[in-house]
Amino acid sequence: MNSKASSSSADSSFLKASITDPKYRLGFILVTTLFFMWGLSYGLVDVLNKHFQEALHITKAQSGLIQAAYFGAYFVIALPAGIFISKKGYKAGIIMGLSLYALGALLFVPASGVMSFGFFLFALFVLALGLGFLETAANPYASALGDPTTAETRLNLSQSFNGLGQFFGPLIGGMFFFEGKEAAANGGGAGAVTLTYVGIAIVVIALIAMFAKTKLPDLREAEAALDAQNAGKQNQSLLAHKEFVWGVVTLFFYVAAQVGVGAFFINLATETWQGLSTQKASYLLSIAMLAFMFGRFISTGIMTKIPAAKLLSIYAVINVLLCAVVMTGMAGVSTYAAIAIFFFMSIMFPTIFAMGVKNLGSQTKIGSSFMIMAIVGGAIMPYFMGKIADGQHTAMAYVLPLLCFIIVVVYGALYPKLSKA
Repeated sequence: MNSKASSSSADSSFLKASITDPKYRLGFILVTTLFFMWGLSYGLVDVLNKHFQEALHITKAQSGLIQAAYFGAYFVIALPAGIFISKKGYKAGIIMGLSLYALGALLFVPASGVMSFGFFLFALFVLALGLGFLETAANPYASALGDPTTAETRLNLSQSFNGLGQFFGPLIGGMFFFEGKEAAANGGGAGAVTLTYVGIAIVVIALIAMFAKTKLPDLREAEAALDAQNAGKQNQSLLAHKEFVWGVVTLFFYVAAQVGVGAFFINLATETWQGLSTQKASYLLSIAMLAFMFGRFISTGIMTKIPAAKLLSIYAVINVLLCAVVMTGMAGVSTYAAIAIFFFMSIMFPTIFAMGVKNLGSQTKIGSSFMIMAIVGGAIMPYFMGKIADGQHTAMAYVLPLLCFIIVVVYGALYPKLSKA
């Protein structure tokens, strides 16, 4: 009896110390840089929607295929990435992800040369395959580096830098991708798009070299300790973890909402705010991303006072109401409401992800793969929102994110019961 208590205490001490031990802290810091990099990429994607509408003369529904290619890649690569990481470790998974990221970014060079929408979609697909690898590795890594009871807070901290990357994405896109309607009509901004992605590729290649030279913990000891603490549950399948199963479902709908809100933000702003240019709307999107970033930093602090599941539900309820305001199409008001949505979306992805995988132990890598596969919701939503926007008005398309946020409300409210099941 005393032996078991001593063992449990030792396991708990190891898990709590793993985030404060300098060798684990370095790994945590390095992996957090990855969150910034895929945030930057995602921030640029929402600007590409409007850019390609003007430069390649495509409809809003067609521009939704950008998100379909981007987030569809997550669905394709997530499970293979999880298997690869389980066999080779987190470090190998990160390097593989960065390599695909760099390759996809460099494919923008030939795509810009022929100005083919299909080629751009292919380049984004390859790039996103790399990001899928990175997210499959980095999300559980950041979540697991410490005490499981603070997993949501730790992942929100890393994800805050993802928000910083998303802020710079539309800011860069707004500055360089749009050169006036006449230039856009003639393919303007293509050179700037190419140079931007070549610059990203150079940074990513530098990160590959950095990670190759750095020793990262593989967390197998920590995962084994968590398995010992949850011995009864670890012998069951992933389906036995109700908080995980419903977490996957909820993440699907949340990502659908997040991607949809961002994909048509510029269209919403220019259509409801008379005289607002595409470039200025891009800057407003950057402000929305800034609200997203601050939301994560501020809410991570709030989460130390309010349980993560409860805060998740509160924020989701607020976003349901904000989506309803956006749907009114009121000049200026709809745009401000859409910006506010980003603030309250800030904690949702990392919180849902961490709540879903925190009790999986050695099954975390495979569980994370299914979580990343749920990101395919972002591939589906923009097309249907685009259809509504083409047929009616972009503001009305926000009814779909509204419905998705209702599902997030329910998951947060039911989580205490699901995690005890």
